[in-house]
Amino acid sequence: MNFTLPKLDYPNDALSPIMSEETLDLHHGKHHLTYITNLNNFIKDTDMENKSLQEIIIESSKDKSKIGIFNNASQHWNHNLFWKCMKPNGGGKIPPKLEKKIISDFGSVDQFKKDFKQAGITQFGSGWCWLSLKNDKLVVTKTANAANPLIEDMKPILGCDVWEHSYYIDYRNRRPEYLDKFVDNLINWEFVDSLLD
Repeated sequence: MNFTLPKLDYPNDALSPIMSEETLDLHHGKHHLTYITNLNNFIKDTDMENKSLQEIIIESSKDKSKIGIFNNASQHWNHNLFWKCMKPNGGGKIPPKLEKKIISDFGSVDQFKKDFKQAGITQFGSGWCWLSLKNDKLVVTKTANAANPLIEDMKPILGCDVWEHSYYIDYRNRRPEYLDKFVDNLINWEFVDSLLD
């Protein structure tokens, strides 16, 4: 299997000014593409060449000698989700089914948003913050570097990239501001809702 860079569902300037065209050009067109190129090179002529991306992530996460494969496979998966979790003029009203689940599991939408942003703010160095299903319960977690909740037997339905290449052009060192804008103005709640089932 040869992995390829997914096409975005929106033009590179469509998330501006929350996420600039320059950021998307570099993040999608350079960083994400590099993970895919590296992954394809790592798995070429190996037993992983014909496995699914999720199978590669799970298998390589259990073998320290395959850390290069894991990092690039996981980052490819993470970014595939990340691009779908955003849309122009995002944020806003959460679909009723997802909103009800969030209130049930966090107490309120505001509490969920606070927890999610805090996970991203407090992730030391590079990483991600997540909303995932764990045994039918929504949980907020954070992971370092390329790791994601799949390897903890969870189903991520929302992920925010807090590597500096995701926000530094637009926000410099102001990660909290980036997370505020991501939650309030970028999240594609309809897509997140579609992953509940």
